[in-house]
Amino acid sequence: MGNNNNSIIAVLMTVHNRKEKTLRCLRSLFSQTIPEQYNLNVYLTDDGCTDGTAEAVVKQFSKVNIIKGDGNLFWCRGMYVAWNEAAKNDPAFYLWLNDDTQLLDGAIAALIDGANLKPDSVIVGTCRSSNSAELTYGGLFQNKLVTPNGELQKCDTFNGNVVLIPRYIFKTIGNLDWRYQHAIGDIDYGWQVTRSGNCNYVASSICGICDIDSKLPKWMRPEVPLKERWKNFHSPLGYSPPDQMFYYNRKNFGLARAFRVLISNHIRVIFPSLWNI
Repeated sequence: MGNNNNSIIAVLMTVHNRKEKTLRCLRSLFSQTIPEQYNLNVYLTDDGCTDGTAEAVVKQFSKVNIIKGDGNLFWCRGMYVAWNEAAKNDPAFYLWLNDDTQLLDGAIAALIDGANLKPDSVIVGTCRSSNSAELTYGGLFQNKLVTPNGELQKCDTFNGNVVLIPRYIFKTIGNLDWRYQHAIGDIDYGWQVTRSGNCNYVASSICGICDIDSKLPKWMRPEVPLKERWKNFHSPLGYSPPDQMFYYNRKNFGLARAFRVLISNHIRVIFPSLWNI
């Protein structure tokens, strides 16, 4: 196994109080069969965990590089911080990995195989539900998840659960956009790759298991009181606060769509039953 930077896959994670899921994810990562010329360096942002996640990670996976956050980074900014740290070593690849994702056997090998076939492209891993064949996260083409079919398939953008990004793309696009706190930063990054003239491809096989929350965000649900809906609407955990959603739509689709979504979302938070008829 080589020791130079071309042998390194830097795994980027950000975690907050999901100790058991984080440990399960790391176990699935370190049980992978890695192509012999590569090794894994994990950069994990501990975003203010109070449940002993960091301590448990250190105990079980002592080689993981832990970066301390204050609890206000959330997913996108936590990944940004981890990426900045990993980039100091200029690895060959960066692997985004959500801590609620369990990698299936052969996942990293499939991603590397894809990268060998399509150098300098992003290779996206698809996730399925834990109790069915339903796809939950992965590459998106025309706003629909792409179903792996044994071959690489192009996609417009992607969810950030399992994504392999080569050094070239990082040098070209840079880090995630700091304007996003939690959600949408991954989707935005995929669009940046596409707009730059580079490509995103969905790996040939399903790479992980990650269940999706079937409930709508609180701000979309009529049974939730208006005050609580309004608070959630402006929270990073409500999918994306309106200013960040406006920024995303303006950046990727233009001012008209940004205003249209802004107005419709405000109507929805006030009158959510209109969307549940």
